[in-house]
Amino acid sequence: MDNREKLLGLIGLATKAGKTVSGEFSTEKAVKNGKARLVMVSEEASANTKKMFADMCTYYKVPICYFGNKSELGRAMGKEMRASLAVVDAGFAGAVVKQMKLIGGSEYESK
Repeated sequence: MDNREKLLGLIGLATKAGKTVSGEFSTEKAVKNGKARLVMVSEEASANTKKMFADMCTYYKVPICYFGNKSELGRAMGKEMRASLAVVDAGFAGAVVKQMKLIGGSEYESK
């Protein structure tokens, strides 16, 4: 199992535990009401979506990372394609960040 699969597995676990929200509206809401510990945006998301979340996460001081394609993120969550999701649990967010750092190639911004 490679680090990408581990990361997607973590997202799946967090989702089963009810510790993620997904979709643009729910992700935005989690950031704005202070529940989001980490935002993940698909590398396939539009430039507008990436900019909106980057600006919002900077303002609310929430770490953001860009990872995977929409179908990978959706599949990890047991849903349709997902361009964005928020992890609302500090433990899971920390574990995801750790995996992101192991993968290395993806842009990760800690604000």
